[in-house]
Amino acid sequence: MRKTAAAFAALGLAVLGVSATATTAHAGPICNEKLPGFGSDGMVRAWQLKDCSGIYLGGTESYDSDWGNDKGPFQGSDENRASSVMNTGYPGKYDVVSFYRLPGYKGGFVCLEPGELYADDLSDNRFTNDDIVDNRISSHRWIISCSNLLT
Repeated sequence: MRKTAAAFAALGLAVLGVSATATTAHAGPICNEKLPGFGSDGMVRAWQLKDCSGIYLGGTESYDSDWGNDKGPFQGSDENRASSVMNTGYPGKYDVVSFYRLPGYKGGFVCLEPGELYADDLSDNRFTNDDIVDNRISSHRWIISCSNLLT
């Protein structure tokens, strides 16, 4: 889920003598433009399309246990629609966002660390239950560490 993954992939292809496309070499230009200019602002955000584009599904400093209900920051039709997400949480104890396949923080999960800033294409990420993340997020919460969830 690192934004630099595409750059490393492009470098690896270049080493192998294969040319990479411009979109691979320059991943996330729209996401970069949407980063808060003043640093962290305590938010997690989601967009309908890749590269933080399309419909802005919402953002919050809080948790949301069910993106499919009409309560909370992500409402109703937001469940199973995110193709890119951003973590600009405040550095500290709860600065990792864990996204879940099912409502109520169930099913597989995937984490976005604060230093990663965003995942601009969720189609190449998988939850711990091996489901593709793209268009399948149903809940999220702030946690201390993703490794704590694995134990």
